[in-house]
Amino acid sequence: MIAQTHSATLVGIDAVPVVVEVDLQGNIQGDGERYFILVGLPDKAVQESKERVRTAVRNSGLDFPNRKIMCNLAPGDIRKEGPWLDLPMAVAICAANRQIAYEELEGTLLLGELGLDGTLRPIDGAVSVALMAMEKGFKRLIVPIQNAPEAAVATGVDVYGVDSLLQAVELLNGSPELSPIKFDDSPGLRQPEYAIDYSDVKGQRQAVRALEIAAAGGHNMLMTGPPGSGKTMLARRMPTILPPLSLEESIAVTRILSASGEKGGRPGLIWERPFRSPHHSASHASVVGGGRNPKPGEVSMSHLGVLFLDEMTSTQKDRKGPSQTFLGKG
Repeated sequence: MIAQTHSATLVGIDAVPVVVEVDLQGNIQGDGERYFILVGLPDKAVQESKERVRTAVRNSGLDFPNRKIMCNLAPGDIRKEGPWLDLPMAVAICAANRQIAYEELEGTLLLGELGLDGTLRPIDGAVSVALMAMEKGFKRLIVPIQNAPEAAVATGVDVYGVDSLLQAVELLNGSPELSPIKFDDSPGLRQPEYAIDYSDVKGQRQAVRALEIAAAGGHNMLMTGPPGSGKTMLARRMPTILPPLSLEESIAVTRILSASGEKGGRPGLIWERPFRSPHHSASHASVVGGGRNPKPGEVSMSHLGVLFLDEMTSTQKDRKGPSQTFLGKG
C-alpha cells in the first residue's frame, strides 16, 4: 500500500503544498542507494535526503525496510529545494512499513531537516508554511521545535514542535506527552530590540529633523556629504524612530526574512523594522530578487523598514565625485 504525507516547498515567499508518496516493493539484498528511488523534480539537497533519512531512521531505533523504496514528490512540475522534506519522507517510509497508522497522517502537514542521529534542525519559511496550512484546511502541523513559536501564528491549526524523528512518530501514534504550541501575543514580546538609538546622535540637528520628517511621512531621502560626516550613522538609527510593527506587519516581515534565510535563528516573530544596506557593487538579482526559483532581494527584505543605498551612483571603482546616499523607507 502507498503511504502519503503532506509537506510544502517555497516558491518565492509562498509555500506550495507537496505530497510525499512512498511505495515499498519486493525484498532486496543489501541497502545500496539504487534501491531508494526519488522522483518529482528534487534538487541536490533533496536528493541527498535519501542518505539522511536512511541513517536517521535506523539511529532512532526504528525499522528501516529492507525493500525497494519508490518515493514520489508531487506535483512533479514544481522544483523542490532544501532539506526540509526529510521528516515527511521518513514518516511516509515508517507508515508504509506499518510503524504509523495511515489515518494519523490525514490532515497533518510535516516539515523538518533530519540529522544523522534523528534530531530535527530548524528550517526557513515556517511562517509561510503555517499560513498555507491554515488556508488549505490542515488541522495539524508538525515542525522542528525551534520553528514552533512562529508557526503558531496560524489560527485553527494545532502546531506541534518536536525535536526528533522518534518524537514525531510517537506523536503520530497518539503519545499524550506533547501538546500544541500556543501563539504568545503578549505585549512584552512585541517590544523591538535595537542595539542603537537616536539618542546616540550628538548635533546634526538639520539632518535629524529631515529624517524625522521622512520617517513620519514615509518619504525617500537623499543625503550628500564627505565620508565621515555621519550619513551612515544617521541612517542606521532611522528604524528606531519608526512606529512599532503591527501583528500583520510583523508576520509580513518575518515571512520575507525567514524565506530568504535572513531570520538569524531568532525565535518567534520579528518585531524590529528591517534595515538593509547592500553594497554598491551588489548584483541586480541580489538587490531586486529573482532566480529560477525566485528568492527575495534586498528591496523585498527591507519591506516596512529602511533600504539604505550607500554610494548608489558608484558603478565603477575609480568613479570620482561626491559621496551620495539614498535612504528609502520600505
